[in-house]
Formats: sequence, structure tokens, C-alpha cells
Amino acid sequence: MFNLNDYPLPFRETDLEPYMSAETVRTHYGKHLATYIANLNKLIADTKYADMDLREIITTSVNDDTSEKIFNNAAQIFNHEFFFNCLGRGNNIIPDIISDAFGGEAEFKEKFKSVANGVFGSGWVWLTHDAENGFGIIATKNADTPIAHGQTPVLTLDLWEHAYYLDFQNRRADFIDSFLESLIDWKFVIDNLNM
Repeated sequence: MFNLNDYPLPFRETDLEPYMSAETVRTHYGKHLATYIANLNKLIADTKYADMDLREIITTSVNDDTSEKIFNNAAQIFNHEFFFNCLGRGNNIIPDIISDAFGGEAEFKEKFKSVANGVFGSGWVWLTHDAENGFGIIATKNADTPIAHGQTPVLTLDLWEHAYYLDFQNRRADFIDSFLESLIDWKFVIDNLNM
């Protein structure tokens, strides 16, 4: 069984202020992520998924039409844990390896913003990387996640309303800008690349 304590925040609730309020962190982590965990535990009890780790549940259930709810909750747990780990303050300089891949820091930000602002409804924006294709920026809808499709995520932005509505209301573009300018822990991104 999965437990919220297995996914601790890598920062204190107040560490992201003023760009993300403690109330948003508390609600996002303590209510939304906790609900996905509770739902997944109920859904996988006494099923073939009960003894699988999170990634295996995701990669198995994505192709199982009878397990859509299991996939959605498992993927949201992965996506949220990954998102929280991408957040931080004080490591806001984009590494050369990433900015160079897009032709510069401004070009990376513009590409990321363009993809993020193009997401209709709820979803995620991902910076992915693989040896064959290098870096890419993609969007996924709802709970979908790159690991379900054999892609390696290195950075993500949550574009579900619960990620930003308390602080930004309907100004999603401002939240995207705030994320790119002030909320990314680039050390985590680089460490993730080196895994």
C-alpha cells in the first residue's frame, strides 16, 4: 500500500512564497496528492496491481482498458511527486546543457511557455530527455505521464487548477511565468539527468 509519508515534500510549506503560498502547497500536497494515494490503495486492493511498485502500475495499467481509474490515480501520484521535487528556490539559473539545446535561455523559456499556454483544460508540461532525441518539451493531458510511453521526464509543470488557482486565480500564464522565473530547482533537474 502507498502512503503520503512515502512522498515527503522536499521543502517547507512556506519556502516557495511569495510565488506559491503555503495554503496552495498544503492543499495541493495534503489534499490532492493524499486523495490520489487513498484512491489508488482502494482500487488496487486484491488485484494484480496490489504488489506492484508505482512505475509498474503505470506502465501496466496504461494499456489496460479496464484499469483507467488505476492508471489515473497512479500517474497522478508519480506526476505530483515529480512536480514537487522540481520546485525550489535559489537554484534558478538554467543549466547550459538545457538552454544550449534550445538555442539559449530565452528560447527555452519561450518554447516551454508556448507549449504550456497551449494546454487546454488540465494537464502537464514536461521537459524530457533521451540519448537518441536529446531534450524535448511535451504536454500531456489529464493524468498522462511520459513514463507511461517510455519517455524520461526531467522537469514538469502541473497545469491543473489546484496547482495555481488560490494564488493566481484564472491567470495561468502568470503562474507559468512565475514557475520559469522563480520556482524551479535546477539542481534537481540536473541530478535527475545524471541518474
